[in-house]
Amino acid sequence: MEFSGRGILLDIEGTTSSLRFVHDAMFPFVRRELDDYLEAHWDSPSLQAAGDQIAQDAGYSSLDAWMVAEPGDPRHRVRDEVLRLMDGDIKATGLKQLQGLIWRSGFESGELRAPVYADVLPALESWRHAGLDLRIFSSGSVAAQKLFFGHTEVGDLLGFFAGHYDTTLGSKKEAESYRKIVQEFGLPPGDLLFVSDVVAELDAARTAGMRTALSVRPGNAAVLEVHDHPVITGFDQIRHRPASQIADAP
Repeated sequence: MEFSGRGILLDIEGTTSSLRFVHDAMFPFVRRELDDYLEAHWDSPSLQAAGDQIAQDAGYSSLDAWMVAEPGDPRHRVRDEVLRLMDGDIKATGLKQLQGLIWRSGFESGELRAPVYADVLPALESWRHAGLDLRIFSSGSVAAQKLFFGHTEVGDLLGFFAGHYDTTLGSKKEAESYRKIVQEFGLPPGDLLFVSDVVAELDAARTAGMRTALSVRPGNAAVLEVHDHPVITGFDQIRHRPASQIADAP
C-alpha cells in the first residue's frame, strides 16, 4: 500500500512481533514468578497500585474495599484473580500493569528477549529517516511496551517511538481511543496510519479518520470478518511517499 502521511501507529502482537513469544514465553514467565513477586514486592507502591486497579476491574473501589467485602488474604485474592484473567485471556488493565511489573525482572536479567519480525528494524529506520512520527498502541501496559522494545533480539528500539498508549486511554475497539491518540499526535487523522492484526481495532481507527492496514503474519489468527482494509504481510509493503511527490507524479 502507498502512504503519504506523517505518522504511523503500530500494534505489537501479530504486527511487530509474533503472537507466540507472548504466549510461549511472557505469559508462562508471569505464572512462574507470580507468587514470589507478590511476596517480595507486596508493599511497593507500584504493586499496590496494580492491586487497586485489579480490584477496580473486578468492580470494587480499591483492594482494601474488596477485602472488606470478601475477607481473605489479599495476596491470594490478587493471585487467583490474575490467574483467572489470564486463563480467560481477558485484557484487563490491572492485569496488564502487574504483568508489566513481573516482566521487568525477566527483561532486565536477560531471560526474556523480544523477537521482532525481520522487516521491522529496516522499516523503522526508513520511516524515521523520512521524518515520520512513530508510536505504539497495545493492550499491554506502557511499561511492558517499553520493556519489550527496549530489550529486543535486534537491540534497543525505544528510540524510534515518540509515544506509547495502552488501554488506560480506552478500548482498542472504540473510536474515541483513536481520537485521543490523534490529538496526541497533533496531526490530521488522515495523515496517520494504524497497523494491526485485529479488524475491529482497524474499524475503530478508521471511524476516527485514520488510514489503516491489516497485518497478516505467520501464526496470526485467521481473519474471518468481512473487511476492506488494505492487507500487508510485512512492513516493506508500506511504501511511504510524501504527498508532494504524489502530487508531482505524472
